[in-house]
Amino acid sequence: MKIVIGEGSCGIAAGAAAVHSAIEKIIPKNSGIKLDITGCIGMCFLEPIVDIYEEDKLIKRLIKVKPEDAGKIVSAAKNNDFSLLEDITIAKEDEEFLALQTRIALCGCGKTDPTSIDDYCLKGGYSALKKAFAMDPEDIIDEIKTSGLAGRGGAGFPTWFKWNAARKSEGKHKHLICNADEGDPGAFMDRAVIESDPHRLIEGMLIAAYAIKAEDITVYVRAEYPLAIKRLKNAIKQAESAGFIGENILQSGFSCKIRIKAGAGAFVCGEETALIESMEGKRGMPRLKPPFPAQKGFKDEPSNINNVETFANVPWIIEKGGAEFAKIGTEKSKGTKVFALTGKINKSGLVEVPMGITLRDVIYKIGGGIKNGKEFKAVQLGGPSGGCIPKELLDTAIDYEALSATGAIMGSGGMVVMDEDTCMVGVAKFFLDFTADESCGKCVHCRIGTKRMQEILTAITEGKGRPEDIELLEELCEAIKDGALCGLGQTAPNPVLTTLRYFKEEYLEHIFEHRCRAKECSAMLTYSINPEKCVGCTLCAKKCPVQAISGTVKKTHSINKNICIKCGACSKACRFGAVSIE
Repeated sequence: MKIVIGEGSCGIAAGAAAVHSAIEKIIPKNSGIKLDITGCIGMCFLEPIVDIYEEDKLIKRLIKVKPEDAGKIVSAAKNNDFSLLEDITIAKEDEEFLALQTRIALCGCGKTDPTSIDDYCLKGGYSALKKAFAMDPEDIIDEIKTSGLAGRGGAGFPTWFKWNAARKSEGKHKHLICNADEGDPGAFMDRAVIESDPHRLIEGMLIAAYAIKAEDITVYVRAEYPLAIKRLKNAIKQAESAGFIGENILQSGFSCKIRIKAGAGAFVCGEETALIESMEGKRGMPRLKPPFPAQKGFKDEPSNINNVETFANVPWIIEKGGAEFAKIGTEKSKGTKVFALTGKINKSGLVEVPMGITLRDVIYKIGGGIKNGKEFKAVQLGGPSGGCIPKELLDTAIDYEALSATGAIMGSGGMVVMDEDTCMVGVAKFFLDFTADESCGKCVHCRIGTKRMQEILTAITEGKGRPEDIELLEELCEAIKDGALCGLGQTAPNPVLTTLRYFKEEYLEHIFEHRCRAKECSAMLTYSINPEKCVGCTLCAKKCPVQAISGTVKKTHSINKNICIKCGACSKACRFGAVSIE
Protein backbone atom coordinates (compact mmCIF):
# COMPACT_ATOMS: atom_id res chain seq x y z
CA MET A 1 0.00 0.00 0.00
CA LYS A 2 1.27 3.48 -0.85
CA ILE A 3 0.17 6.88 0.49
CA VAL A 4 0.97 9.77 -1.85
CA ILE A 5 0.70 13.42 -0.81
CA GLY A 6 0.32 16.23 -3.33
CA GLU A 7 3.12 18.67 -2.58
CA GLY A 8 3.10 21.30 -5.27
CA SER A 9 3.10 24.93 -4.14
CA CYS A 10 -0.70 24.93 -3.85
CA GLY A 11 -0.73 21.79 -1.72
CA ILE A 12 2.05 22.99 0.56
CA ALA A 13 0.33 26.36 0.98
CA ALA A 14 -2.85 24.53 1.99
CA GLY A 15 -1.02 22.45 4.62
CA ALA A 16 0.30 19.36 2.79
CA ALA A 17 3.68 19.49 4.54
CA ALA A 18 2.00 19.32 7.95
CA VAL A 19 -0.13 16.40 6.75
CA HIS A 20 3.00 14.64 5.48
CA SER A 21 4.76 15.11 8.82
CA ALA A 22 1.74 13.84 10.76
CA ILE A 23 1.41 10.69 8.64
CA GLU A 24 5.14 10.01 8.61
CA LYS A 25 5.29 10.01 12.41
CA ILE A 26 2.68 7.29 12.88
CA ILE A 27 3.35 4.82 10.06
CA PRO A 28 4.32 1.57 11.81
CA LYS A 29 7.68 0.07 10.93
CA ASN A 30 7.53 -2.97 8.68
CA SER A 31 3.87 -2.21 7.94
CA GLY A 32 4.41 -2.34 4.19
CA ILE A 33 3.01 1.18 3.87
CA LYS A 34 5.13 3.49 1.75
CA LEU A 35 4.86 7.29 1.96
CA ASP A 36 5.62 9.28 -1.21
CA ILE A 37 4.99 12.74 -2.60
CA THR A 38 3.80 13.98 -5.95
CA GLY A 39 3.21 17.39 -7.47
CA CYS A 40 0.07 19.32 -8.32
CA ILE A 41 -2.65 17.24 -9.95
CA GLY A 42 -4.50 20.45 -10.83
CA MET A 43 -7.36 20.38 -8.34
CA CYS A 44 -6.07 23.30 -6.31
CA PHE A 45 -9.52 23.93 -4.84
CA LEU A 46 -9.38 20.59 -2.99
CA GLU A 47 -5.86 20.74 -1.52
CA PRO A 48 -4.29 19.15 0.46
CA ILE A 49 -4.90 15.97 -1.55
CA VAL A 50 -3.78 12.50 -0.41
CA ASP A 51 -3.99 9.48 -2.72
CA ILE A 52 -3.86 5.86 -1.63
CA TYR A 53 -2.50 3.33 -4.13
CA GLU A 54 -2.43 -0.43 -4.20
CA GLU A 55 0.57 -1.14 -6.41
CA ASP A 56 -0.05 1.27 -9.34
CA LYS A 57 -3.83 1.48 -8.95
CA LEU A 58 -5.42 4.51 -7.31
CA ILE A 59 -8.00 3.19 -4.87
CA LYS A 60 -8.83 6.30 -2.81
CA ARG A 61 -8.45 10.04 -3.27
CA LEU A 62 -8.78 12.15 -0.13
CA ILE A 63 -9.34 15.91 -0.19
CA LYS A 64 -8.88 18.88 2.14
CA VAL A 65 -6.94 16.58 4.43
CA LYS A 66 -5.83 17.87 7.84
CA PRO A 67 -3.01 16.61 10.10
CA GLU A 68 -5.59 15.23 12.51
CA ASP A 69 -6.79 12.88 9.75
CA ALA A 70 -3.43 11.09 9.74
CA GLY A 71 -4.47 8.36 12.18
CA LYS A 72 -7.48 7.15 10.26
CA ILE A 73 -5.61 7.36 6.94
CA VAL A 74 -2.80 5.12 8.17
CA SER A 75 -5.29 2.78 9.83
CA ALA A 76 -7.30 2.52 6.61
CA ALA A 77 -4.19 1.76 4.56
CA LYS A 78 -2.94 -0.78 7.08
CA ASN A 79 -6.25 -2.64 7.38
CA ASN A 80 -7.46 -2.06 3.81
CA ASP A 81 -10.66 -0.61 5.30
CA PHE A 82 -11.66 2.83 4.00
CA SER A 83 -15.04 3.17 5.69
CA LEU A 84 -13.72 5.83 8.08
CA LEU A 85 -12.52 8.07 5.24
CA GLU A 86 -15.84 8.87 3.59
CA ASP A 87 -15.95 12.41 5.01
CA ILE A 88 -12.71 13.32 3.25
CA THR A 89 -13.18 11.22 0.09
CA ILE A 90 -13.51 13.15 -3.17
CA ALA A 91 -17.08 13.53 -4.44
CA LYS A 92 -18.06 12.17 -7.85
CA GLU A 93 -18.86 15.64 -9.18
CA ASP A 94 -15.34 16.78 -8.31
CA GLU A 95 -13.81 13.76 -10.02
CA GLU A 96 -15.27 15.12 -13.26
CA PHE A 97 -12.78 17.99 -13.05
CA LEU A 98 -10.10 15.60 -14.34
CA ALA A 99 -12.35 13.23 -16.27
CA LEU A 100 -13.30 15.98 -18.73
CA GLN A 101 -9.69 16.86 -19.53
CA THR A 102 -7.19 15.53 -22.08
CA ARG A 103 -3.74 15.49 -20.51
CA ILE A 104 -0.51 15.50 -22.47
CA ALA A 105 1.74 18.23 -21.07
CA LEU A 106 0.30 17.50 -17.61
CA CYS A 107 0.11 13.73 -17.97
CA GLY A 108 2.64 13.13 -15.19
CA CYS A 109 1.53 15.92 -12.86
CA GLY A 110 0.03 14.47 -9.70
CA LYS A 111 1.10 10.96 -10.67
CA THR A 112 4.90 11.09 -10.70
CA ASP A 113 7.25 11.74 -7.79
CA PRO A 114 9.01 14.96 -8.93
CA THR A 115 12.03 14.18 -6.79
CA SER A 116 12.69 10.72 -8.26
CA ILE A 117 14.15 9.96 -11.69
CA ASP A 118 13.52 6.26 -11.02
CA ASP A 119 9.79 6.89 -10.68
CA TYR A 120 9.81 8.91 -13.91
CA CYS A 121 11.63 6.13 -15.76
CA LEU A 122 9.31 3.45 -14.37
CA LYS A 123 6.43 5.38 -15.95
CA GLY A 124 8.15 5.42 -19.35
CA GLY A 125 10.30 8.47 -18.87
CA TYR A 126 13.25 9.11 -21.23
CA SER A 127 12.02 6.45 -23.66
CA ALA A 128 11.13 9.24 -26.10
CA LEU A 129 14.69 10.58 -25.86
CA LYS A 130 16.09 7.13 -26.66
CA LYS A 131 13.71 6.91 -29.62
CA ALA A 132 14.77 10.37 -30.81
CA PHE A 133 18.45 9.40 -30.77
CA ALA A 134 17.61 6.61 -33.23
CA MET A 135 16.07 9.18 -35.60
CA ASP A 136 17.64 11.74 -37.89
CA PRO A 137 17.25 15.27 -36.49
CA GLU A 138 15.37 16.29 -39.64
CA ASP A 139 12.88 13.47 -39.02
CA ILE A 140 12.29 14.75 -35.49
CA ILE A 141 11.51 18.20 -36.85
CA ASP A 142 9.20 16.63 -39.45
CA GLU A 143 7.38 14.77 -36.67
CA ILE A 144 6.86 18.06 -34.81
CA LYS A 145 5.63 19.59 -38.07
CA THR A 146 3.16 16.75 -38.56
CA SER A 147 1.87 17.26 -35.02
CA GLY A 148 0.99 20.90 -35.68
CA LEU A 149 2.42 21.88 -32.30
CA ALA A 150 2.44 25.66 -31.95
CA GLY A 151 4.35 27.54 -29.29
CA ARG A 152 2.33 27.58 -26.07
CA GLY A 153 3.92 30.77 -24.74
CA GLY A 154 1.30 32.99 -26.36
CA ALA A 155 2.24 33.74 -29.96
CA GLY A 156 1.27 30.31 -31.26
CA PHE A 157 4.12 30.25 -33.80
CA PRO A 158 4.79 26.84 -35.43
CA THR A 159 7.34 25.04 -33.28
CA TRP A 160 8.88 23.08 -36.13
CA PHE A 161 9.59 26.27 -38.07
CA LYS A 162 11.62 27.77 -35.22
CA TRP A 163 13.50 24.51 -34.70
CA ASN A 164 14.23 24.21 -38.41
CA ALA A 165 15.42 27.80 -38.67
CA ALA A 166 17.84 27.31 -35.77
CA ARG A 167 19.08 24.01 -37.16
CA LYS A 168 19.80 25.50 -40.59
CA SER A 169 21.47 28.62 -39.26
CA GLU A 170 25.21 28.72 -39.67
CA GLY A 171 27.22 28.82 -36.50
CA LYS A 172 29.64 26.69 -34.56
CA HIS A 173 27.66 26.94 -31.32
CA LYS A 174 23.88 26.83 -30.93
CA HIS A 175 21.76 27.33 -27.85
CA LEU A 176 18.39 26.10 -26.63
CA ILE A 177 16.50 28.28 -24.17
CA CYS A 178 13.42 27.41 -22.14
CA ASN A 179 11.32 30.44 -21.31
CA ALA A 180 9.90 29.80 -17.83
CA ASP A 181 9.56 33.50 -17.02
CA GLU A 182 5.84 33.17 -16.33
CA GLY A 183 4.72 36.71 -15.56
CA ASP A 184 1.01 36.90 -16.32
CA PRO A 185 -1.15 37.66 -13.26
CA GLY A 186 -3.15 34.52 -12.46
CA ALA A 187 -0.94 32.14 -14.47
CA PHE A 188 0.94 29.22 -12.92
CA MET A 189 1.11 26.56 -15.64
CA ASP A 190 4.88 26.52 -16.11
CA ARG A 191 5.51 26.53 -12.38
CA ALA A 192 3.28 23.50 -11.90
CA VAL A 193 4.97 21.49 -14.67
CA ILE A 194 8.47 22.20 -13.31
CA GLU A 195 7.44 21.46 -9.71
CA SER A 196 5.45 18.35 -10.59
CA ASP A 197 7.19 16.73 -13.57
CA PRO A 198 10.66 18.27 -14.08
CA HIS A 199 12.09 15.29 -15.94
CA ARG A 200 9.42 15.63 -18.64
CA LEU A 201 10.64 19.17 -19.27
CA ILE A 202 14.26 18.00 -19.35
CA GLU A 203 13.43 15.20 -21.79
CA GLY A 204 11.54 17.54 -24.11
CA MET A 205 14.38 20.07 -24.08
CA LEU A 206 17.01 17.41 -24.80
CA ILE A 207 15.04 16.16 -27.81
CA ALA A 208 14.79 19.72 -29.13
CA ALA A 209 18.48 20.37 -28.49
CA TYR A 210 19.42 17.20 -30.39
CA ALA A 211 17.17 18.24 -33.29
CA ILE A 212 18.77 21.69 -33.68
CA LYS A 213 22.34 20.67 -32.69
CA ALA A 214 22.40 22.79 -29.54
CA GLU A 215 25.25 22.11 -27.13
CA ASP A 216 23.71 23.77 -24.13
CA ILE A 217 20.29 24.45 -22.62
CA THR A 218 19.34 27.33 -20.34
CA VAL A 219 16.10 27.34 -18.36
CA TYR A 220 15.24 30.96 -17.64
CA VAL A 221 12.90 30.70 -14.65
CA ARG A 222 11.43 33.28 -12.31
CA ALA A 223 13.29 33.59 -9.01
CA GLU A 224 9.84 33.78 -7.35
CA TYR A 225 9.51 30.03 -8.02
CA PRO A 226 11.85 28.60 -5.35
CA LEU A 227 10.26 25.15 -5.20
CA ALA A 228 10.33 24.83 -9.00
CA ILE A 229 14.01 25.81 -9.07
CA LYS A 230 14.84 23.40 -6.25
CA ARG A 231 13.16 20.44 -7.93
CA LEU A 232 14.59 21.27 -11.35
CA LYS A 233 18.11 21.48 -9.93
CA ASN A 234 17.61 18.09 -8.30
CA ALA A 235 16.23 16.62 -11.53
CA ILE A 236 19.20 17.94 -13.53
CA LYS A 237 21.64 16.32 -11.09
CA GLN A 238 19.76 13.02 -11.29
CA ALA A 239 19.68 13.14 -15.10
CA GLU A 240 23.43 13.86 -15.18
CA SER A 241 24.13 10.89 -12.91
CA ALA A 242 21.94 8.66 -15.08
CA GLY A 243 23.77 9.72 -18.25
CA PHE A 244 20.94 11.71 -19.84
CA ILE A 245 22.85 15.00 -19.59
CA GLY A 246 26.54 15.52 -20.32
CA GLU A 247 29.04 14.11 -22.80
CA ASN A 248 28.08 11.51 -25.41
CA ILE A 249 24.58 10.98 -24.00
CA LEU A 250 23.58 7.30 -24.21
CA GLN A 251 26.49 6.74 -26.64
CA SER A 252 24.64 8.82 -29.23
CA GLY A 253 27.56 11.11 -29.96
CA PHE A 254 25.41 14.02 -28.79
CA SER A 255 26.59 16.11 -25.83
CA CYS A 256 24.57 18.72 -23.98
CA LYS A 257 24.54 20.47 -20.63
CA ILE A 258 21.71 22.27 -18.80
CA ARG A 259 21.87 25.29 -16.53
CA ILE A 260 19.27 27.38 -14.69
CA LYS A 261 19.11 31.15 -14.91
CA ALA A 262 16.91 32.74 -12.22
CA GLY A 263 15.29 35.88 -13.59
CA ALA A 264 14.50 38.90 -11.43
CA GLY A 265 10.82 38.93 -12.35
CA ALA A 266 10.56 41.59 -15.07
CA PHE A 267 7.46 40.89 -17.15
CA VAL A 268 9.18 42.12 -20.31
CA CYS A 269 11.69 39.26 -20.02
CA GLY A 270 8.95 36.95 -21.20
CA GLU A 271 9.68 38.46 -24.63
CA GLU A 272 12.38 36.29 -26.11
CA THR A 273 14.91 38.95 -27.10
CA ALA A 274 14.56 40.76 -23.76
CA LEU A 275 15.10 37.39 -22.10
CA ILE A 276 18.32 36.94 -24.07
CA GLU A 277 19.51 40.39 -23.02
CA SER A 278 18.89 39.42 -19.38
CA MET A 279 20.76 36.12 -19.86
CA GLU A 280 23.73 38.12 -21.10
CA GLY A 281 23.76 40.21 -17.93
CA LYS A 282 22.16 43.27 -19.49
CA ARG A 283 18.95 45.07 -18.65
CA GLY A 284 15.98 43.14 -20.03
CA MET A 285 14.94 45.17 -23.08
CA PRO A 286 13.74 43.84 -26.45
CA ARG A 287 15.93 43.88 -29.53
CA LEU A 288 14.90 44.96 -32.98
CA LYS A 289 13.92 42.05 -35.21
CA PRO A 290 15.21 40.86 -37.64
CA PRO A 291 17.64 39.28 -37.02
CA PHE A 292 15.62 36.71 -35.12
CA PRO A 293 17.11 34.57 -32.33
CA ALA A 294 17.35 31.60 -34.70
CA GLN A 295 19.96 33.57 -36.63
CA LYS A 296 21.46 35.75 -33.92
CA GLY A 297 20.37 35.07 -30.35
CA PHE A 298 22.29 34.36 -27.15
CA LYS A 299 25.90 35.56 -27.51
CA ASP A 300 24.93 36.51 -31.07
CA GLU A 301 24.76 32.81 -31.90
CA PRO A 302 21.80 30.79 -33.27
CA SER A 303 19.27 30.13 -30.49
CA ASN A 304 15.87 28.56 -30.16
CA ILE A 305 13.37 29.61 -27.48
CA ASN A 306 10.18 27.82 -26.46
CA ASN A 307 8.25 27.83 -23.21
CA VAL A 308 7.81 25.05 -20.65
CA GLU A 309 4.46 23.77 -21.91
CA THR A 310 5.75 23.51 -25.49
CA PHE A 311 8.67 21.33 -24.43
CA ALA A 312 6.43 19.26 -22.13
CA ASN A 313 4.43 18.14 -25.20
CA VAL A 314 7.49 16.93 -27.10
CA PRO A 315 8.13 13.52 -25.40
CA TRP A 316 4.49 12.51 -25.98
CA ILE A 317 4.68 13.51 -29.65
CA ILE A 318 7.90 11.60 -30.27
CA GLU A 319 6.65 8.56 -28.37
CA LYS A 320 3.19 8.34 -29.94
CA GLY A 321 3.74 10.19 -33.21
CA GLY A 322 2.89 13.61 -34.55
CA ALA A 323 -0.17 12.28 -36.35
CA GLU A 324 -1.72 11.19 -33.04
CA PHE A 325 -1.22 14.65 -31.57
CA ALA A 326 -2.72 16.22 -34.71
CA LYS A 327 -5.91 14.19 -34.23
CA ILE A 328 -6.61 16.28 -31.11
CA GLY A 329 -7.96 19.80 -31.47
CA THR A 330 -9.12 21.66 -34.58
CA GLU A 331 -7.90 21.89 -38.15
CA LYS A 332 -5.70 24.91 -37.48
CA SER A 333 -5.10 24.56 -33.73
CA LYS A 334 -3.75 21.12 -32.87
CA GLY A 335 -3.38 19.34 -29.56
CA THR A 336 -4.27 20.54 -26.09
CA LYS A 337 -3.80 23.73 -24.10
CA VAL A 338 -3.11 24.14 -20.39
CA PHE A 339 -4.96 26.90 -18.53
CA ALA A 340 -4.73 28.24 -15.01
CA LEU A 341 -8.41 28.57 -14.15
CA THR A 342 -8.79 31.22 -11.46
CA GLY A 343 -11.03 34.02 -10.25
CA LYS A 344 -14.70 33.79 -9.31
CA ILE A 345 -14.90 30.10 -10.17
CA ASN A 346 -16.00 27.21 -7.96
CA LYS A 347 -13.23 24.84 -9.02
CA SER A 348 -9.97 26.67 -9.53
CA GLY A 349 -6.81 24.96 -10.68
CA LEU A 350 -4.91 23.67 -13.69
CA VAL A 351 -6.82 22.28 -16.65
CA GLU A 352 -5.61 20.80 -19.91
CA VAL A 353 -8.23 20.65 -22.62
CA PRO A 354 -8.32 19.85 -26.34
CA MET A 355 -8.27 22.82 -28.67
CA GLY A 356 -11.78 23.56 -29.91
CA ILE A 357 -13.56 23.10 -26.60
CA THR A 358 -15.73 26.09 -25.73
CA LEU A 359 -15.16 28.57 -22.95
CA ARG A 360 -18.58 27.60 -21.57
CA ASP A 361 -17.55 23.96 -21.19
CA VAL A 362 -14.33 24.87 -19.39
CA ILE A 363 -15.99 27.33 -17.01
CA TYR A 364 -19.18 25.42 -16.25
CA LYS A 365 -18.47 21.72 -16.87
CA ILE A 366 -14.90 21.60 -15.60
CA GLY A 367 -14.79 24.71 -13.40
CA GLY A 368 -18.21 24.11 -11.84
CA GLY A 369 -19.60 27.56 -12.63
CA ILE A 370 -19.47 30.82 -10.76
CA LYS A 371 -18.98 31.13 -7.01
CA ASN A 372 -21.92 31.89 -4.72
CA GLY A 373 -24.47 31.51 -7.53
CA LYS A 374 -23.44 34.81 -9.11
CA GLU A 375 -23.85 35.67 -12.78
CA PHE A 376 -20.92 35.19 -15.12
CA LYS A 377 -19.74 38.50 -16.55
CA ALA A 378 -16.46 38.01 -18.40
CA VAL A 379 -13.34 35.90 -18.68
CA GLN A 380 -9.89 37.40 -19.10
CA LEU A 381 -7.58 35.40 -21.35
CA GLY A 382 -3.94 36.09 -22.06
CA GLY A 383 -3.10 38.19 -19.02
CA PRO A 384 -2.07 41.82 -19.54
CA SER A 385 -1.66 41.08 -23.25
CA GLY A 386 -5.10 39.51 -23.56
CA GLY A 387 -8.68 40.65 -23.45
CA CYS A 388 -12.00 40.24 -21.70
CA ILE A 389 -14.61 38.03 -23.35
CA PRO A 390 -18.26 38.67 -22.34
CA LYS A 391 -21.03 36.18 -21.57
CA GLU A 392 -22.59 36.48 -25.03
CA LEU A 393 -19.40 34.92 -26.44
CA LEU A 394 -19.16 32.05 -23.96
CA ASP A 395 -19.61 29.53 -26.76
CA THR A 396 -16.41 30.72 -28.44
CA ALA A 397 -14.09 27.83 -29.24
CA ILE A 398 -10.68 27.81 -27.61
CA ASP A 399 -8.39 28.06 -30.60
CA TYR A 400 -6.06 30.71 -31.91
CA GLU A 401 -8.34 32.03 -34.66
CA ALA A 402 -11.60 32.13 -32.69
CA LEU A 403 -10.07 33.85 -29.66
CA SER A 404 -8.26 36.37 -31.83
CA ALA A 405 -11.59 37.29 -33.46
CA THR A 406 -12.97 38.31 -30.06
CA GLY A 407 -10.08 40.72 -29.48
CA ALA A 408 -8.46 38.45 -26.90
CA ILE A 409 -5.55 36.04 -27.37
CA MET A 410 -4.71 32.53 -26.21
CA GLY A 411 -1.70 33.82 -24.31
CA SER A 412 0.32 31.52 -22.13
CA GLY A 413 -2.82 30.18 -20.45
CA GLY A 414 -4.19 32.51 -17.80
CA MET A 415 -7.99 32.26 -17.56
CA VAL A 416 -9.44 34.63 -14.97
CA VAL A 417 -13.20 34.39 -14.47
CA MET A 418 -15.18 37.45 -13.35
CA ASP A 419 -18.71 37.70 -11.98
CA GLU A 420 -21.39 40.40 -11.91
CA ASP A 421 -19.65 42.21 -9.05
CA THR A 422 -16.61 43.02 -11.19
CA CYS A 423 -16.07 46.54 -12.54
CA MET A 424 -14.76 46.18 -16.08
CA VAL A 425 -13.27 49.67 -16.09
CA GLY A 426 -11.41 48.65 -12.95
CA VAL A 427 -10.21 45.47 -14.67
CA ALA A 428 -8.81 47.49 -17.57
CA LYS A 429 -7.10 49.82 -15.09
CA PHE A 430 -5.63 46.88 -13.18
CA PHE A 431 -3.92 45.50 -16.27
CA LEU A 432 -2.78 48.95 -17.44
CA ASP A 433 -1.30 49.59 -13.99
CA PHE A 434 0.63 46.36 -14.42
CA THR A 435 1.75 47.02 -17.99
CA ALA A 436 2.77 50.62 -17.37
CA ASP A 437 4.79 49.52 -14.35
CA GLU A 438 6.45 46.65 -16.25
CA SER A 439 7.27 48.60 -19.42
CA CYS A 440 11.04 48.55 -19.96
CA GLY A 441 10.87 52.11 -21.30
CA LYS A 442 12.84 51.48 -24.49
CA CYS A 443 10.20 52.79 -26.91
CA VAL A 444 8.15 55.96 -26.52
CA HIS A 445 4.81 54.44 -27.50
CA CYS A 446 4.87 51.91 -24.68
CA ARG A 447 6.69 54.02 -22.09
CA ILE A 448 4.55 57.15 -22.48
CA GLY A 449 1.41 55.72 -24.10
CA THR A 450 0.61 53.19 -21.39
CA LYS A 451 1.22 55.86 -18.74
CA ARG A 452 -1.26 58.24 -20.39
CA MET A 453 -3.84 55.46 -20.67
CA GLN A 454 -3.27 54.58 -17.02
CA GLU A 455 -3.90 58.22 -16.02
CA ILE A 456 -7.14 58.38 -18.03
CA LEU A 457 -8.45 55.13 -16.55
CA THR A 458 -7.55 56.28 -13.05
CA ALA A 459 -9.48 59.52 -13.59
CA ILE A 460 -12.52 57.60 -14.86
CA THR A 461 -12.55 55.24 -11.86
CA GLU A 462 -12.26 58.23 -9.52
CA GLY A 463 -15.28 59.98 -11.04
CA LYS A 464 -13.18 62.55 -12.88
CA GLY A 465 -13.62 61.16 -16.39
CA ARG A 466 -14.43 63.42 -19.35
CA PRO A 467 -16.65 62.64 -22.36
CA GLU A 468 -13.68 62.87 -24.71
CA ASP A 469 -11.73 60.27 -22.73
CA ILE A 470 -13.23 57.31 -24.57
CA GLU A 471 -12.18 58.58 -27.98
CA LEU A 472 -8.75 59.46 -26.60
CA LEU A 473 -8.34 55.97 -25.13
CA GLU A 474 -9.20 54.37 -28.46
CA GLU A 475 -6.75 56.65 -30.26
CA LEU A 476 -3.97 55.84 -27.83
CA CYS A 477 -4.67 52.11 -28.10
CA GLU A 478 -4.21 52.10 -31.85
CA ALA A 479 -1.10 54.26 -31.69
CA ILE A 480 0.56 51.97 -29.14
CA LYS A 481 -0.34 48.82 -31.07
CA ASP A 482 1.18 50.25 -34.24
CA GLY A 483 4.26 51.85 -32.73
CA ALA A 484 5.48 49.69 -29.85
CA LEU A 485 8.68 47.73 -30.37
CA CYS A 486 7.79 44.38 -28.78
CA GLY A 487 4.81 42.19 -28.03
CA LEU A 488 4.36 43.62 -24.54
CA GLY A 489 3.65 47.10 -25.86
CA GLN A 490 1.78 45.96 -28.96
CA THR A 491 -0.72 43.95 -26.92
CA ALA A 492 -0.92 46.24 -23.86
CA PRO A 493 -4.07 47.97 -25.18
CA ASN A 494 -6.02 44.69 -25.52
CA PRO A 495 -7.72 44.78 -22.08
CA VAL A 496 -8.85 48.36 -22.73
CA LEU A 497 -10.00 47.69 -26.29
CA THR A 498 -12.04 44.62 -25.34
CA THR A 499 -13.68 46.27 -22.33
CA LEU A 500 -14.54 49.28 -24.49
CA ARG A 501 -15.89 46.92 -27.14
CA TYR A 502 -18.08 44.80 -24.88
CA PHE A 503 -18.66 46.93 -21.76
CA LYS A 504 -18.75 50.49 -23.08
CA GLU A 505 -21.88 51.28 -21.07
CA GLU A 506 -19.85 50.91 -17.87
CA TYR A 507 -17.39 53.54 -19.08
CA LEU A 508 -20.32 55.84 -19.90
CA GLU A 509 -21.86 55.30 -16.45
CA HIS A 510 -18.57 56.17 -14.77
CA ILE A 511 -18.12 59.32 -16.85
CA PHE A 512 -21.66 60.72 -17.10
CA GLU A 513 -23.41 59.31 -14.03
CA HIS A 514 -20.41 59.01 -11.70
CA ARG A 515 -21.66 55.52 -10.92
CA CYS A 516 -19.91 52.15 -10.66
CA ARG A 517 -22.54 49.42 -11.00
CA ALA A 518 -20.23 46.83 -9.43
CA LYS A 519 -19.57 49.16 -6.48
CA GLU A 520 -15.83 48.60 -6.73
CA CYS A 521 -14.65 52.13 -7.51
CA SER A 522 -14.53 53.50 -3.96
CA ALA A 523 -14.24 57.17 -4.97
CA MET A 524 -17.79 57.00 -6.37
CA LEU A 525 -19.37 55.28 -3.39
CA THR A 526 -21.28 56.71 -0.45
CA TYR A 527 -21.51 54.80 2.85
CA SER A 528 -24.45 55.26 5.20
CA ILE A 529 -26.12 53.38 8.05
CA ASN A 530 -29.72 52.24 7.80
CA PRO A 531 -31.38 53.20 11.13
CA GLU A 532 -33.96 50.43 10.75
CA LYS A 533 -31.25 47.74 10.70
CA CYS A 534 -28.66 49.22 13.06
CA VAL A 535 -28.73 47.64 16.54
CA GLY A 536 -25.96 49.77 18.02
CA CYS A 537 -23.46 46.94 18.43
CA THR A 538 -20.54 49.42 17.85
CA LEU A 539 -18.55 46.95 15.71
CA CYS A 540 -18.52 49.31 12.72
CA ALA A 541 -17.22 52.19 14.84
CA LYS A 542 -14.47 50.02 16.31
CA LYS A 543 -13.31 48.95 12.85
CA CYS A 544 -13.37 52.42 11.27
CA PRO A 545 -9.71 53.51 10.86
CA VAL A 546 -10.53 57.26 10.80
CA GLN A 547 -13.26 57.38 13.50
CA ALA A 548 -15.87 58.55 11.01
CA ILE A 549 -18.66 56.61 12.78
CA SER A 550 -20.38 57.95 15.89
CA GLY A 551 -23.01 56.46 18.17
CA THR A 552 -23.46 54.78 21.53
CA VAL A 553 -24.23 51.21 22.51
CA LYS A 554 -27.73 50.08 21.45
CA LYS A 555 -28.30 53.38 19.64
CA THR A 556 -28.34 54.01 15.91
CA HIS A 557 -24.92 54.97 14.54
CA SER A 558 -24.12 57.40 11.73
CA ILE A 559 -21.24 58.01 9.31
CA ASN A 560 -19.66 61.41 8.84
CA LYS A 561 -19.31 61.54 5.05
CA ASN A 562 -16.74 64.33 5.26
CA ILE A 563 -14.36 62.06 7.19
CA CYS A 564 -15.21 58.68 5.63
CA ILE A 565 -12.39 57.34 3.43
CA LYS A 566 -14.67 54.68 1.88
CA CYS A 567 -12.46 51.77 2.89
CA GLY A 568 -15.39 49.39 3.44
CA ALA A 569 -14.24 48.23 6.88
CA CYS A 570 -17.62 49.11 8.40
CA SER A 571 -19.54 47.09 5.82
CA LYS A 572 -17.36 44.03 6.41
CA ALA A 573 -17.74 44.35 10.19
CA CYS A 574 -21.52 44.79 10.26
CA ARG A 575 -23.39 41.52 10.94
CA PHE A 576 -26.84 42.97 10.37
CA GLY A 577 -26.56 44.45 6.86
CA ALA A 578 -27.06 47.95 8.24
CA VAL A 579 -24.31 49.60 6.19
CA SER A 580 -25.61 50.76 2.81
CA ILE A 581 -23.30 51.41 -0.14
CA GLU A 582 -24.59 53.56 -2.99
